Amino acid sequence: MSEIDRCVLQTIVETANDHFFIVGGDGRVLDISPGAEAVYGVPRDELLSSSVQQLQQAGVLKPSITLEVMRTQRPAQLMQVTGTGRRVIAEAYPVFVNGKLERIISRSRDLTDLQLLQDEYALLQKRFSEHLIRSHATPDADEQALDDALDNLQVRSHVMREIALLLKRVASSDANVLMLGESGVGKTAFAKQLHRWSERRGGPFIEVNCAAIPENLFESEMFGYQPGAFSGAARQGKAGLLEQAEGGTLFLDEIGELPLLMQTKLLKVIQDGSLTRLGDTRPRRVDFRLVVATNQDLGKQVEAGNFRLDLYYRLNVIPVTLPPLRDRREDIPGLVEACLKRLNQRYGRQKILGNQVWSTLMGSEWPGNVRELENWLERAWLSSPTDQIEVLAAHPPAQLSPASVQPMSTPSAANPMMEHETLKQYLARLERDTLEQLSDTLPSTYAIARRLGISQSSVVRRLQRYGLNAPKQQSV
Repeated sequence: MSEIDRCVLQTIVETANDHFFIVGGDGRVLDISPGAEAVYGVPRDELLSSSVQQLQQAGVLKPSITLEVMRTQRPAQLMQVTGTGRRVIAEAYPVFVNGKLERIISRSRDLTDLQLLQDEYALLQKRFSEHLIRSHATPDADEQALDDALDNLQVRSHVMREIALLLKRVASSDANVLMLGESGVGKTAFAKQLHRWSERRGGPFIEVNCAAIPENLFESEMFGYQPGAFSGAARQGKAGLLEQAEGGTLFLDEIGELPLLMQTKLLKVIQDGSLTRLGDTRPRRVDFRLVVATNQDLGKQVEAGNFRLDLYYRLNVIPVTLPPLRDRREDIPGLVEACLKRLNQRYGRQKILGNQVWSTLMGSEWPGNVRELENWLERAWLSSPTDQIEVLAAHPPAQLSPASVQPMSTPSAANPMMEHETLKQYLARLERDTLEQLSDTLPSTYAIARRLGISQSSVVRRLQRYGLNAPKQQSV
């Protein structure tokens, strides 16, 4: 390495926000970046005269990611608590020469400041909650403005108004927002409202369902491509969805379904503020507000190795959990009236709900939440022969009549294994038969997902794999 290259490398290490360790194959610390001294609470000279084995034993590294790489011979990522009590996310990569482990390069990022921001946000939530309780009887100007802004969302419950007020306060910042909650609770609608409240409301709102794009097309769709980047590429190239969000908001729904490789690339875009199209070498600057949503527990996904820990902390700056419809039944009347108005306008006929329908709507559990409620109402509207909609016109939601959902037959009784079948074929047939049976008895793919304990997107993919239609009672 030339002296110039050595100086360049040293400048990168010394000025980076991350803290670097360069360790020999035997665990000896060879070099560190200056900032590591403050994070780990040990003088630089002492660190350089130690091994990672000694540092872990002394509690400086809890645990040592370098030892994990030495053990597995593979890259690793984990959370550390340093001797100074700071929380860092660490990554380490092995360097092999002629098949022998010669170096381990690790870098760590201090998450303590981010945690403090999240703690402040939690305190802000609590204060807003207390404020709403105190002032509920006399709405102020902010709440009146909120009523006007949320008219199309039909938010009336205390909990949803709290969430709306919080989103309104953070809308002016560019902090990443993580929308959590069951499928159908309204995460997309609230993401759009957040965009309308933000300074980027004049820019585009780009919505991406991460579960709907095939993995082999994901990179070209998200990052775009240059002319001739691959066979079948458009002659003029194409800007990806990330570029299309320039100056606006990028909403990534079902973020838990994002492939690991794309998680790495998305993290780099968030960190660098730039991307490179397929077939190009020139990075392009991008500027958008990132909002993501999921119905999964991303913490468990991280533990299972299906979601990057560092990306999780990048996204989880402002977490917002939307409760299911069964926990905010005060919102049901407004949602029903708004939906019925849209249906009457769409189909050019004025229909009303019979009195007994309201008890059905208010008493249902609605596992598919707002989306299931709207689809049930549309089915009821279309199947009603008169201008007054009755429950029998569309049948009650399945969860009100559990006896109507027949218990599933046991595999041994209804689906014996055939002589010519392998285990793989037998299990595939059982899966297909189960999905077909549930599609006939449950009202939506969301209800099927709830019954099977899997995500709704997984249900859709499995139905497509076996050539099955969505539930016959209700297509969602």
